[in-house]
Amino acid sequence: MKLICSKSNLLKGVSIVSKAVPSRTTMAILECILIDASANEIKLTANDMELGIETKIEGEIVERGVIALDAKIFSEIVRKLPDNDVTIETDASFKTTITCEKAKFNIVGKSGEDFSYLPYIERNESISLSQFTLKDVIRQTIFSIADNDTNKLMTGELFEIQENQLKVVSLDGHRISIRNIELKESYQPKKVVVPGKTLQEVSKILTGEAEDMVHIFFTDNHILFEFDDTKVVSRLIEGEYFHINQMLSSDYETRVKINKKEFLNCIDRATLLVREGDKKPIIMNVQDGVMELRINSFVGSMDEEIEIEKEGKDILIGFNPKFFIDALRVIDEEEVTLYMVNPKAPCFIKDDEGTFIYLILPVNFNAATN
Repeated sequence: MKLICSKSNLLKGVSIVSKAVPSRTTMAILECILIDASANEIKLTANDMELGIETKIEGEIVERGVIALDAKIFSEIVRKLPDNDVTIETDASFKTTITCEKAKFNIVGKSGEDFSYLPYIERNESISLSQFTLKDVIRQTIFSIADNDTNKLMTGELFEIQENQLKVVSLDGHRISIRNIELKESYQPKKVVVPGKTLQEVSKILTGEAEDMVHIFFTDNHILFEFDDTKVVSRLIEGEYFHINQMLSSDYETRVKINKKEFLNCIDRATLLVREGDKKPIIMNVQDGVMELRINSFVGSMDEEIEIEKEGKDILIGFNPKFFIDALRVIDEEEVTLYMVNPKAPCFIKDDEGTFIYLILPVNFNAATN
């Protein structure tokens, strides 16, 4: 095999597929990036058997062929080459020469035949949405997936399609994030759970342009994201997702309208007094026209008042401040509305149109010490 391409094209391709190279594996071939120039295009692929990424790059194929190169060494070499054309040449024993200007590297590759190609995905069921929308909806929900494997379903996000609506849900046992997106077309009903890791990697690759589209294909076991010159294939998480509707309620005793930026900045300031690992709640004392926020920690205490519009009863309630910060940071509205029932029931942050719902469970606190 012999091919020539610019360093910038090669580096972009390597950076995209490297996201699917496993950090630890017993199969050495999975630690490689496959360079496939056996047809009329140059394709780079990495695959950890859960997540696979393939991308095409522009370049000149002088001699067709396939080679698998150690991802870590190859990506480091490419990153440090001069900004010029790169020539990659292999021989029958998989010895690979990488040349750029006066720099010349010789490394040993592996046979491409041993590499695990991406699974074939039937292009039957699919939906399309803009890269901007998908990147945004991942940003607005990904923070509330669980980061451990005690419940596998919590490490993924529910993608539920009903006609022209896509609902994306994540939860970790303490909070729920829901985003509803209107699609341009109607589709068959579909429910799948996509691993959070997959969505994080997809989000990093997406340009986020409103006019660029992502086509998403589903099978029983896999999901395929296709955009630009890239394909991302991932296994789905098996199992029945949680019945979210049973956890959502439209009842409330207290409704609070508040300036989002002021509210977020106030909670952010309060967390200056919370050391990592401390489980100190932020106490919200809601009264007519004003909400007092206070926090007491080993470092010190803080309290601040914010003007609000209140409807219903006064309430004294405590929350993990991080959960509020995470939700408020991804809400773009100037004002947010909180719905609360009592100090032991969840707080809902939601808009009138139903495009987002964030549910946050309160925490117990001793009113006398706070």
